[in-house]
Amino acid sequence: MVDVILKKGKEKAVLQRHPWVFSGAIERVKGKPANGDLVKLVDAQGKFMAYGFYNNQSRVALRLLEWDEHTPVDEQWFRTKVATAVQSRSYILQDGRTNTCRLVFSEADYLPGLIVDKYADYLSLQILTSGIENNKAIIIDELQRLLQPKGIFDKSDASSRAHEGLDTVNEVLAGSPPPELVEVKENNLTYGINIAEGQKSGFYCDQRDNRHLLAAHTAGKKVLDCFCYTGGFTLNSLQQGVASVISVDSSALAIETLKKNIVLNGLDATKHAAIQSDVNKQLRKFKEDGEKFDVIVLDPPKYAPSRSALDRASRAYKDLNRIAMLLLNSGGLLATFSCSGAMDIDTFKQVLAWAALDAGKQVQFIYQFCQPEDHPVRASFPEGEYLKGLLCRVY
Repeated sequence: MVDVILKKGKEKAVLQRHPWVFSGAIERVKGKPANGDLVKLVDAQGKFMAYGFYNNQSRVALRLLEWDEHTPVDEQWFRTKVATAVQSRSYILQDGRTNTCRLVFSEADYLPGLIVDKYADYLSLQILTSGIENNKAIIIDELQRLLQPKGIFDKSDASSRAHEGLDTVNEVLAGSPPPELVEVKENNLTYGINIAEGQKSGFYCDQRDNRHLLAAHTAGKKVLDCFCYTGGFTLNSLQQGVASVISVDSSALAIETLKKNIVLNGLDATKHAAIQSDVNKQLRKFKEDGEKFDVIVLDPPKYAPSRSALDRASRAYKDLNRIAMLLLNSGGLLATFSCSGAMDIDTFKQVLAWAALDAGKQVQFIYQFCQPEDHPVRASFPEGEYLKGLLCRVY
């Protein structure tokens, strides 16, 4: 096994079991490992530190896996990690109200670059690192052994794969192809999921708890659901008996699927309107038309993919939330989210405070949303805490 030598003074993060080693922290590599090869990380004196995946094309040159020199990272190691991750989520699916969740969450489950989501009898998988790609056959076999899914679909189409020297993939890995719409249940609501063509792995199960929590505030209210995708917040609001709900998304496929989901659940479509539009443009049109709402949901895509984008993203979040605040009736509720890992909750609160100041509004933070239990945050990898949100009362 090739030795990768860490620069002197760069040991702290490794000793604290952070799983990333950046290329600038590496002194030299003894040999020429291929991308995705397992290597041994040693300190400047040659003392063992950890095993990890190597990739010289990525800014994260090493993704660490195991800190015990006497524990081999072999086939059984991968099988154990996959099995542990899957079994730790079993309770989420036990009562029959929900049959979709995240089964493997990358670094949080000690498998950097592997994401596995369960959608009823199908699995959707994303592989974002060359090391996991090299061990894909083992992972697929273990998932089949544990779950016997009807099919496993590889949705590894993220642009980040290019940083690892990998092409994008969109194909069936095992079993049968998923139908155009796979019906899944979340909190006793049914959703049609387009695994092959939908965003990310097909469905945002990270908002499961937040959709349910917010719905309790929507009965009898006029609701606006922005970046609605296939209708998670919309459906929960309709189930609670809203006065009306308008859903806005730029994706025609998302809007079409949302309408099907309303019919699928037997909800009152007369209380719903869907608008395919850029959200920022639509919010400005609502303002021009003098529209007002009691509850607004803002669940935008990732504005800050990295810390270098944080300033620009902060301005975008501020402007988006400022306009939403102007559209709320006095005392109305704004449920606003950020899925940017680079933006922590304190920064997000500051952005909202700036938005309130610019809008001439007073804002109370009355609840803090977070990602659910199937998206755990590893103590040594705080970067895994990406989803945060605030329920705000606006005057």
